[in-house]
Amino acid sequence: MGKLIVSLSPHAHGTDSVERNMYGVIIALMPALIVSLVLFGIGSAIVCATSVLACVVFEWAIAKYILKSQRTTVCDGSAILTGLLLGFNLPSNLPVWIIIIGALVAIGVGKMSFGGLGSNLFNPALVGRCFLLVSFPAQMTSWPQAGQLTSYLDAETGATPLSVMKWAIKSGDASVLEQLPGSLSLMIGMPDSCQAGAGSLGEVCGLALLLGLAFMLWRKIITWHTPVSVLLTVFVLSGLLHLSNPAYADPIAVLFSGGLMLGAIFMATDYVTSPMCGRGQIVYGVGIGLLTVIIRNWGAYPEGMSFAILIMNAFTPLINTYIKPKRFGEVTKK
Repeated sequence: MGKLIVSLSPHAHGTDSVERNMYGVIIALMPALIVSLVLFGIGSAIVCATSVLACVVFEWAIAKYILKSQRTTVCDGSAILTGLLLGFNLPSNLPVWIIIIGALVAIGVGKMSFGGLGSNLFNPALVGRCFLLVSFPAQMTSWPQAGQLTSYLDAETGATPLSVMKWAIKSGDASVLEQLPGSLSLMIGMPDSCQAGAGSLGEVCGLALLLGLAFMLWRKIITWHTPVSVLLTVFVLSGLLHLSNPAYADPIAVLFSGGLMLGAIFMATDYVTSPMCGRGQIVYGVGIGLLTVIIRNWGAYPEGMSFAILIMNAFTPLINTYIKPKRFGEVTKK
């Protein structure tokens, strides 16, 4: 007769794991990475490689020599993902030493100071990105045009679609928006009359990012609640602004400009810093969309996605407190 083993729940185990999900997100980022290599060449390769390597080294060093941890976490994919996302939020001509500082802040301040993976309050890659934006504004807002394979060495820079939109709002002149590329160019990142491919290296091709979204939804790495609520909120609010005043860009152009797609799909959906249940994720996503529209149109910066996500990261514990999933077996009182 076999032994009867009594153990604590849960008794049913799935194949889900931190490593599986982290590397799944990394795979989802590959289309955008390939496009960035095609559009920005050596600059994209240097920025991404430096960012990933620095994040991995800093996480290993901090865990081993500062936190004195016996367990290394560099193989779970989280440091690689943080480095890749940080690189995606940087211009392709950013000096290596600035990238290393950003990686140190992302890992050391944004992640490990809270206790490591699963304990951080804010998205580490965005912590690093916003620190660099505040500390090195000139270097962080120098955007090489797409199509320059040696953009790290001799890049020609200029205005981005978001800066064109910002100028149209400030001047009140809707004709300024004629400088914007067509919707197809914004979607695929190919430059035309304006710098459709100008911006951070991971945000210029909306189609590649949408392919990543489809992959993650298919693999059930994320749910639809956060990305859809962010994008839908921005679309509706931008559409209302455009109808009220043509100086505001049309919602399609807004969706495919700047880091909106990258943020909504890959940054706002971070497991640790976003709400646990679907209803909470919708509230969270609507908040991000609202703040993004406000900052983009009336704030000091043309882009507001990073700040919007970090602000809503701070509200995640509050959302989790007041919006909870129904407990298993709970009977609703009538």
